[in-house]
Order: sequence, then structure tokens, then C-alpha cells
Amino acid sequence: MVIITGSCHNMNKELVNRVFFKSFYIRAVEKKIQLEYKKQLMRCPIHLSIGQELSAAIFGEISVTKDYFISPHRSHAHYLAKNGDLKKFILELHGKKDGCSGGRGGSMHLIDLKKGFVGSTAIVANTIPIGVGLAQSIKLKKKKSISLIFFGDGAVEEGAFWESLNYSIVNSLPVLFVCENNYYSVYTHLQQRQKIRRISKKIKEMGLKTFFCNDRNIKSTFKACSQSYKFVKENRLPAFIEIETHRFFEHCGPNADDNLKYRNNVPLIKNYKKDPISILKDYCLKFRLTNPKEINQFDKKINNKLNKIFDNIKNYKNPTKNDLYNYIYK
Repeated sequence: MVIITGSCHNMNKELVNRVFFKSFYIRAVEKKIQLEYKKQLMRCPIHLSIGQELSAAIFGEISVTKDYFISPHRSHAHYLAKNGDLKKFILELHGKKDGCSGGRGGSMHLIDLKKGFVGSTAIVANTIPIGVGLAQSIKLKKKKSISLIFFGDGAVEEGAFWESLNYSIVNSLPVLFVCENNYYSVYTHLQQRQKIRRISKKIKEMGLKTFFCNDRNIKSTFKACSQSYKFVKENRLPAFIEIETHRFFEHCGPNADDNLKYRNNVPLIKNYKKDPISILKDYCLKFRLTNPKEINQFDKKINNKLNKIFDNIKNYKNPTKNDLYNYIYK
């Protein structure tokens, strides 16, 4: 049994339980995609969220539908955490007409406006200024919602990131910058790319409210995510949270790439053993928030639903040539 870091007795047990099942759900979907991808029916690149589900699940549970989520290329967890349509999501990965983006976008270009998931894109840092624009519209329209922008550590090396931070500070916008730092831009470690030892410390120097956590420390992660969200929501000011995390598979694709040995400086086996979902599972079982039977039933239900979608994927229509001209500026 994995030992939970720190005392968690004062945590909101109902929230922990909901986050566990949402994380479990995201993991089950991602594992199914990983297996099915090798059948060559999904022809878009995929960036799996396996190992990085926790922060997405927490924000998915503590936010409201009217809050905006906007995501980078590794977008699956954020889309699913925001209760995006599972069937439309899978169909989109297969380029089907009934996909959430009409079969045009694939894995890196997801959208579900009804759920508040505004979109994702493949260009690093490209969605950050868009998320700031959403926050600007929230302020102008005097809405109570906020904008949550998800991105990786590679995005902080783009000018658009720093300009977006500055604009948000100067204009006091209700936006939360969520940096999921897995320390790698494809194969290159953060220390080889820049001299910033901790991103959040650098951001703090700009006068922005900052938060930090490592998602292997469950208590710290729940606390930092909840406090950062609450700060923006109540103060209507921008904030930044850095979440140390670890992706279990390759940057792009369904395989493990430990054989490439570019992550030698990361204790991989230790990270795998400290899987946040396993830690949450142990916690929920220990405090009787759930039981093995309920977890097994939930697992079976998800996989039955996934199998039904994947088994019938060939029955869904592909976009037509005329569909190419929909939703574009002329």
C-alpha cells in the first residue's frame, strides 16, 4: 500500500472521493486509447495524460460549468475533467463527422462549449493569450466565472506566456494560469533549456499570486489547487499555480520510451510507485469512502461503454468535402 504524504484527516473526503473516481475515469479512457491506437484507426498524433490526471480532475470537480477551461496539446484529461462528451471525444480521435470538432481537429483540437471547454491547440503557448482574452470578456461582462489556462513547462519559454501574464496583472483579470510541469519539452529537461530552478518563484517576482505543489503529495495538491481557484474566484485577480507532475509514457504516442534513457535523471520507478491515482485509491479505501466492489463496478461500467464506442467506430461517418468549408472565415 502506498503511504499518503502528510496528514490528510482534514481533507474534504467527499471531494477526494469524487476526484479519485474522475481520475480513475480519465485513466481508464487513456489506457483504452493507448491500446486501440496501435490498430491504426486513429490517424492523429496523441499526447496521453497518463500520470498527469490529478490536477485536471481536481479543477474539474471544484470548478463550475460556466468557468472556462482552455488547454494545450496534452488536452485529454482537461476535456474529460470538464465533463466533455466521451463518445464525441473518441469519435474526434478517429476523425469522424460526429466528433466534438467535427472530425477536423483530432486529439489536439478538442472543444465542448456547452461544458465550458473552449478548446485546445497544438501550438505551444498559443491558447494562453486566448484564455486571457476569455478572462477579459468575463470582466467586461461582469460574470462570476473565471478562466483556467492549462499548459506545460515548455510554454513558459514563449513570449506569449510572459506577455499574457503581464497583461493579466495590469488589467486585474480573473484568470488562473495552471502550469503542469513534467520537466520535459519532448526529450529535453527543463535544466537544459533554461536556468529557472522553480518556475513559480520566477513568476512571483512579477507580483503575481503564486502556488506550488507536487502531485505525489496529495494533501499539498488538493490544498494548492483549491486555494488558487478560490483566490481568483473571490478576488477577481490573476494567479499562477505550478504543479510538479510526471508523464508515464512518451511525449507523443502510446508507448513507453524509457529505453531512450533521456529521463535517466528522473527516478522513474519511484514515480510510478507514487502514482496519484493509487494513492487516492488507498486513501478512499482506508477511510471507507468507497470499497473494492464499487471500484470494480465503476471500472467495468467505463470499459463496457468504451468497448461499445470503439467496437462500432467504423459505423460512424467521415466528414465530407463540403464539411471542410464549415466553421471557417471566408
